[in-house]
Amino acid sequence: MKFSKLILATNNRHKIAELAALLEGAGVTILTKADFPDFPEIEEAANTLAENALEKSRTIFRKYGIPAVADDTGLEVDYLGDAPGVYSARYAGEGCTFADNNRKLLHELEDVPVERRRARFVTVIAVTYADGEICLEGDVHGYIATEPRGDNGFGYDPVFVYQPLGKTFAEIGPETKNVVSHRAVALGKFKDWLFS
Repeated sequence: MKFSKLILATNNRHKIAELAALLEGAGVTILTKADFPDFPEIEEAANTLAENALEKSRTIFRKYGIPAVADDTGLEVDYLGDAPGVYSARYAGEGCTFADNNRKLLHELEDVPVERRRARFVTVIAVTYADGEICLEGDVHGYIATEPRGDNGFGYDPVFVYQPLGKTFAEIGPETKNVVSHRAVALGKFKDWLFS
C-alpha cells in the first residue's frame, strides 16, 4: 500500500459520504474536513475536471502534508455539446441548487427525443502525495429522463437514467449506485493503484 492515511479534499457532504463508503474496507484511515478546524474552501475555477480535482488535492496536501484525494465530476449531454460538463455544479448560475440545475437541464432538453438525450457522468480523481500526483477517470453512460425520478442521491441523480437498469441513479439507491457509478469506477482504479 502506498500510504495508510488520506484526506478527502472536499467540503461537499454528499461526496464525503459517498467517497467514504466506497473506500470502506480499503485499510486506509480516512480524514475529512471535520478533522481540521481550518479546512479551506477551494474554488473550482479551472476549465477541466482534472485541473479542478488537482487544484483541490494539491491545496490540501500542501496545507496538511497528508496524501489528499479530490474529485471533480461532470455530466456531459451529447445533444448539448457535452454541456454542462465542468460547469455541472453551477449550471443554473452561482448559488444554484441541485433542483435549479435539473430544471435548467430538462428545459433545454424539452421535446428532445430519448435517442438524442444520451449522456455520461465523468469523475476524475486526483491524488497528491509526497512522491507525486496521479489522475484517474471513471465514467458511466445513460440518458436524461424527461422528469426527475427517485429520492436518493444528489445532483443530477434524479434525471440521469442508468441504462442497464432503466432507472435513475436516484431510484436505484446508494448500495447499487456505489457499485456501478462513475465515482465507483474511478475509485476502483484508485484502489488498484493504491495497492499496486
